[in-house]
Amino acid sequence: MPDNADDPPRTGPIDAELLDRIAAHLTRSARFDDIQTRPTYAPNAVVADYDLGYFPDGVTRASLRVRWFQTDDFSIHYAEQYRTGESWECRWDRHPNDHNTREHFHPPPDAPTPGENRDYPDEWRDVLATVLTRLDERIEAFWDE
Repeated sequence: MPDNADDPPRTGPIDAELLDRIAAHLTRSARFDDIQTRPTYAPNAVVADYDLGYFPDGVTRASLRVRWFQTDDFSIHYAEQYRTGESWECRWDRHPNDHNTREHFHPPPDAPTPGENRDYPDEWRDVLATVLTRLDERIEAFWDE
């Protein structure tokens, strides 16, 4: 059945093989305490929970959720939860949409839509390196305060 012109743009199917490679890549980092590939609560993603030793006491969870599609679209969502019930989050995206260009960033602290138009590298490892570098800067800033 052809897509209706009024239907929202689609990203295509999840790239399960690449998600497995991403999980293996993240496993080699000391940043993460637990990495799950396609857990039941997020069957289309890799979910990596940060080691909370990198964070001040008020942070109760910090996680990275990566979805990657066969179309080479992606969504990488980072979130921190705090003892106060508040959260801090941002998201790096490459997907067709009606709110930004295909490549965009939803900035912290609440990842609003629309986001900011961005350009990302073509290679998945380079995209992850870009994201992890930005998050390392975020974590380092906790200790510079």
